[in-house]
Amino acid sequence: MHLKVICHLKKTFKILFSLSSSLLLFFFFLKGLGWYTVNSAYGDTIIIPCRLDVPQNLMFGKWKYEKPDGSPVFIAFRSSTKKSVQYDDVPEYKDRLSLSENYTLSISNARISDEKRFVCMLVTEDNVFEAPTIVKVFKQPSKPEIVSKALFLETEQLKKLGDCISEDSYPDGNITWYRNGKVLHPLEGAVVIIFKKEMDPVTQLYTMTSTLEYKTTKADIQMPFTCSVTYYGPSGQKTIHSEQAVFDIYYPTEQVTIQVLPPKNAIKEGDNITLKCLGNGNPPPEEFLFYLPGQPEGIRSSNTYTLTDVRRNATGDYKCSLIDKKSMIASTAITVHYLDLSLNPSGEVTRQIGDALPVSCTISASRNATVVWMKDNIRLRSSPSFSSLHYQDAGNYVCETALQEVEGLKKRESLTLIVEGKPQIKMTKKTDPSGLSKTIICHVEGFPKPAIQWTITGSGSVINQTEESPYINGRYYSKIIISPEENVTLTCTAENQLERTVNSLNVSANENREKVNDQAKLIVGIVVGLLLAALVAGVVYWLYMKKSKTASKHVNKDLGNMEENKKLEENNHKTEA
Repeated sequence: MHLKVICHLKKTFKILFSLSSSLLLFFFFLKGLGWYTVNSAYGDTIIIPCRLDVPQNLMFGKWKYEKPDGSPVFIAFRSSTKKSVQYDDVPEYKDRLSLSENYTLSISNARISDEKRFVCMLVTEDNVFEAPTIVKVFKQPSKPEIVSKALFLETEQLKKLGDCISEDSYPDGNITWYRNGKVLHPLEGAVVIIFKKEMDPVTQLYTMTSTLEYKTTKADIQMPFTCSVTYYGPSGQKTIHSEQAVFDIYYPTEQVTIQVLPPKNAIKEGDNITLKCLGNGNPPPEEFLFYLPGQPEGIRSSNTYTLTDVRRNATGDYKCSLIDKKSMIASTAITVHYLDLSLNPSGEVTRQIGDALPVSCTISASRNATVVWMKDNIRLRSSPSFSSLHYQDAGNYVCETALQEVEGLKKRESLTLIVEGKPQIKMTKKTDPSGLSKTIICHVEGFPKPAIQWTITGSGSVINQTEESPYINGRYYSKIIISPEENVTLTCTAENQLERTVNSLNVSANENREKVNDQAKLIVGIVVGLLLAALVAGVVYWLYMKKSKTASKHVNKDLGNMEENKKLEENNHKTEA
């Protein structure tokens, strides 16, 4: 009965061992039977303890493994007395075995083929003791990689996204797909996952491949797809993830838009306009139909259409549509701004002083425009109006207009006004308060500037030493200062291209000079008379003092002297006269 159970277990082992996909179940089954298992990583050293107590009368110890058909293959022998180790000639274990004194067997460079049932045998004179051990070898698979990736995915179409491949695994692992970190499960018509595995007959390692067919939507734009491989190792289940893969999602155009390039706040005459039509599909449409104002038929072009040197009649609605779907259309309104200015009169205009000159600056524009008048680079408060021209009205007038909202749209015209007039003369005379000189001024008005010339009537000589004022607004003056000894006539001549004008002024001699001489003579006579009077008074006083001393003695004589004194005074008066 015992032998039957053992034979049944051997057959069960062979079946389970051949089914790598059920390897873990087999592992737990063995543990349930109390069989000892050693797990090892691929390429490591497998250490298998004997798990038997060494008997006192031990003769030798041996290790064997069992083939799939149950037949034994001995691989190592160790004598208890000679302490020597012998290894059987088994090619697959040549130079890989090591048997210690406690009969622990070590196998270097673990391979998949090392997955066997190894048995430790301790032999005495009267008995054989056996301890079986199941060896399991695990190989970590390579990092999964998404290959054969689709260049793009199209919405509403089930299409192969790619293959997830993981190689060199033992036992085989399982591959899982993820979208944005969430597991993808098969879904009819939307998610199809095809899994396959292949074993290398030489290395006995597995390559797992999982193909994902996916029906994408616009929600998958920029969504990362990954895959992972889950496998079993010596310490249990583990998972390795691939790098992310992002796919270009193709979807049809659902909306068309039209743009004006370069973007401007306003378009003016002479500008170039580029229309750009865009579809929101991926890839975007490459060709469109452009519709111009007043043209029912569309113009086939790439996604741009350029109009050069546009005029005001280009104002209107511009449209574009898909070529194969004309109902999907977009439009934009374009206004071509314009600005016209007409100045009447303009250029160089010559008028006579006193003439009337109407001036008009007419503006025609696509919207309200500002108007500014300038005269000689100085801004005027209002537009000029001339009912009677004056010399000061002459100058350079500029009418300038602009559309503030349209960059660079300005117009200006100029009027150079020349006010001409024949020379007009006005002469004035001013005598110096001292009466010694006279200032004669010749005021002249006219344009072009008249030349002034002074002459003295009689001699006909020209006076060159004059003083002139600045010429302002058609007016200036010339003045001379003279002190004539006799009556003269001064003539002022003003002449320009229009006419020669002459005016004269009589100037009398300086009468005050004779009066001054007479006054001087009178003053000298008075001064001399006063000096003589003082002298006579002194003599008289002296005589009087002298006579006073002898008055009492010569009274009669004094009376006679009085008569003489009277005569003397009369003579003195005559002398003064």
